[in-house]
Order: sequence, then structure tokens, then C-alpha cells
Amino acid sequence: MQRWNVLALKPFIIKIIIMWVIHLEWVEQFKKEVLEFDWVVLIDFWAERCGPCRMLGPVLEELAADNEWKKVKIIKANVESQENAPLAQSFQVSSIPAVFLVNKWEVVKPLIGVNPKDVYQKEIDGLLA
Repeated sequence: MQRWNVLALKPFIIKIIIMWVIHLEWVEQFKKEVLEFDWVVLIDFWAERCGPCRMLGPVLEELAADNEWKKVKIIKANVESQENAPLAQSFQVSSIPAVFLVNKWEVVKPLIGVNPKDVYQKEIDGLLA
């Protein structure tokens, strides 16, 4: 499986929405919320026009609630936003929805398309073990 080094993303200015509606608009916030968070980060690349992306939204909200007390962050990045274009390119996003699990600064698992909540939870639990 191909692995990407997320530390290479530092130069990009990125706007990301976390499930609790935190807007990241500059590199230092992205660095703090993703690159310096040394546990599991789930990044969902989505778009408003994408029906499957809208179906995945509630699943990720449930995941966020279920993992509230764990060392997990769930982030949504709108690929239609110009600020997120460099991030989507760095992750080689070619179709959406695209979910990437990042653990300790390394992308360990891409999940393309809509999956049931338990698929995401199983992957998260495996990385937290």
C-alpha cells in the first residue's frame, strides 16, 4: 500500500471544517489540528454537489460522537474550495467521497466511496490499539 508523508503538506494554506465547525484558514492551525496531533485523524474530502458525500456526512457525525473521548479527530475538507485544492492534490484525490486515515503524521488507509460506519470504526479502533 502506498503511504504519503503528510508533513510535506506544511506549506499549503488550507481551510478545513472539523465536525465541531472549526475553520482552519492558515498553516499553523492545520499544523496544530492535523500534523501535530499524534493520534488518528480521519480526513473526508467531499463536495456539496456530491450525493454520496452528503450521505457520508451523518455517518461521520455519528463517528465523531462515538469517538468523542478517544484520541481521534474527524475533519471535512471541501474539494470545491480553492484553499483545499493543494491538500486534495497532495492526497491524490481523484474521486469523492475520499476518506483518509492519518496516524502519527502518515496516511495509513485511504477509503474511497461511502462505507458503513462500522468499517470506519474498525479502522479507527485498529489504529488506536
